[in-house]
Amino acid sequence: MTIDQYIENHIDAEPELLSKLDREAHVKLLRPRMNSGHLQGRTLKMLTRMIRPARILEIGTFAGYSALCFAEGIGDEGIVHTIDIDDELETFARKYFELSPYGKRIHYHIGDALEIIPTIDETFDLVFIDADKRSYIDYYEMVLPRVKQGGVIIADNTLWDGKVVEPLIPNDHQTEGILNFNRFIATDDRVEKVILPVRDGLTILWKK
Repeated sequence: MTIDQYIENHIDAEPELLSKLDREAHVKLLRPRMNSGHLQGRTLKMLTRMIRPARILEIGTFAGYSALCFAEGIGDEGIVHTIDIDDELETFARKYFELSPYGKRIHYHIGDALEIIPTIDETFDLVFIDADKRSYIDYYEMVLPRVKQGGVIIADNTLWDGKVVEPLIPNDHQTEGILNFNRFIATDDRVEKVILPVRDGLTILWKK
């Protein structure tokens, strides 16, 4: 038994619908590993319970797994805005949003997040960044003014399969984007920050 298996055996079970979503994603979608999965999904739900946000913004929907975890934790009056640029994933994600009892809390947007975010008339309590790694700093700078004081930004994949501590391969722009973001955040005094080694790395930032 691995440590990951041990952890998953001793936390809340993965909801049946999310387990089905994950299985179908592995059969039908390219890069199914982009799903948050059991441990990270329960972590995101737990953080949502603790933060008690009214409005969540997710940048990078993929198959809808993490959006459903946020929607599960946010409460009946909450709204999750989730954005993805890949319209080919829309049918897959919408199916699971419609099957979920929490799907009505999700507002699903298709398009470029840098164009869509300015059109959403909301101030956010929680933002989850999990899209094009090359644009992490751009996403962060765009959303930070729209996050309430004391609000939280979570950035996913900030350990990037350990590549952050390896020599950078030429033209590996995704890894370069993560490295640039991590360096930028480390010296940004507008937020307090910590990196949790959960799955592929979650950076949690608290807006001062």
